[in-house]
Amino acid sequence: MSKENIPQIVNFLCQDLKLPNDSVQLALKQTQSARGTLPIVLWQYGLVTLSQLDRIFELFESYSH
Repeated sequence: MSKENIPQIVNFLCQDLKLPNDSVQLALKQTQSARGTLPIVLWQYGLVTLSQLDRIFELFESYSH
């Protein structure tokens, strides 16, 4: 995840997946301190379902092309 994609990713999580902004910000902080990936941190904290996790991975994949 590049820093330039963070605003689009946060928008997707908050607007499309309806996650609270506070939860997304917490997950972003955890990825910086624990060196985890954002989708996995969101899932580990129980903030997303497996189907939402799949959608997030699809979004991330679209940024890699």
